[in-house]
Amino acid sequence: MFVKDFMTKELITVQTTQRIGAAVDLMNQNKIHRLPVVDTKEKLIGLVTESVIAESSPSNATSLSVFEMNYLLNKTTVGDVMITNVKTIGPNALLEDAVDMMRKNHINVLPVVDGEKLVGIITNNDIFDAFLEITGYNSDGVRVAIQIKQDQKGVLARLTKKFFEAQINIVQIVVYREIKEQPIVVVQVTGQDADDVRALLTENDFDVMMSLNTSSSEE
Repeated sequence: MFVKDFMTKELITVQTTQRIGAAVDLMNQNKIHRLPVVDTKEKLIGLVTESVIAESSPSNATSLSVFEMNYLLNKTTVGDVMITNVKTIGPNALLEDAVDMMRKNHINVLPVVDGEKLVGIITNNDIFDAFLEITGYNSDGVRVAIQIKQDQKGVLARLTKKFFEAQINIVQIVVYREIKEQPIVVVQVTGQDADDVRALLTENDFDVMMSLNTSSSEE
């Protein structure tokens, strides 16, 4: 899975000369919390966020009148407060590289650049969406969790063979090895009933922890 598959491509950006008040309005109108700052050639030069704007506001802001606050917001430009040391990632980077970079740097967003040009942005919410897609959470069918009591070579081959013999199509398969000593395999299949899948696996000595019907139409 690559960053380009989950990044937001339709970007709302600002330039250094724009007033902070206008940047705040853009965030509010589009229900976002940060804005990439670019030059006239779409080169990324900074990032402005709600927290950065809040930090740049006077400490005694509560004692200021609305007129005074509006004056300060309209006097200050994006270039005055933006973050210039911005962590970025390329569109062809693996998604897990983005996760690792975000966690190590304690950030929730990474602008995506191709060379010097800004081509997207990926946030922690995009990462959550990717996780749901990888696990097949929103796909129609059945999700079944199987605990592997004896982790040995050929276990997955034997499991997938049983689905093949029953003419059941596997959409996704994820193996969790570090959660417990006994690995857990979560499989997403299509065109079946949860009880039928459980019965098939139980008959073949697999320890089924959970099986349920899923639907992409569920909210």
